[in-house]
Amino acid sequence: MTDKDKKIKTEFIASLVRLYGKDRSSLLPVLQEFQKKFRYIDEYSQQEIADALSIHPVEVNSIISFYAFLYDKPRGKHTIRICKNIVCKFHGNKELSKFMEKKVSEFNKDKSEESKITIEYVNCIGLCDRSPSMLVDEKVYEKINPHNAEAILEELS
Repeated sequence: MTDKDKKIKTEFIASLVRLYGKDRSSLLPVLQEFQKKFRYIDEYSQQEIADALSIHPVEVNSIISFYAFLYDKPRGKHTIRICKNIVCKFHGNKELSKFMEKKVSEFNKDKSEESKITIEYVNCIGLCDRSPSMLVDEKVYEKINPHNAEAILEELS
C-alpha cells in the first residue's frame, strides 16, 4: 500500500469518526461505511480505526471476524450470496450453486482483482417461500434458476 493510499484511508476514517463519534458504539457503523468504500478492511485500516476510536486493534478485528458481512481480505467488485438452507436445497439450490460457480469462474478468468465477482454461501436470506434465493450486492433475487441467474450475471458485466 502506498503512502497516498494510507493517507486517503486515514482521512476517510477521520471523516467517519467525525460523523459517528468516538464512542465504542461507533465501531460497527465506521467499519460498514469503510467497507462500502474500500470493499474490505485491511490490517492498516483496522489499526487506524482502533487508534481513532481509542480501542485496541483486537476489538476491531474481533468485530470483523464475528460479522459475516465484514471482510478483512480483498473481494470482487460484486458479491453474490446464495442461500444454502434446507428449503433452498429442496428447491434446486444445488444446481444453481454449481451453475453459478462455473459461470463466475469463467467470468473471473481474465478480470482484474477489483472487477471479479465473489460468491459466498449464507445460512438464510429469509425468503424460504421464494427459494432458491440470492443476494447480488444488496439486491434480492427470488426463485432463481440457471436461466435467470445467467441474465443476472450478464447485468454485472
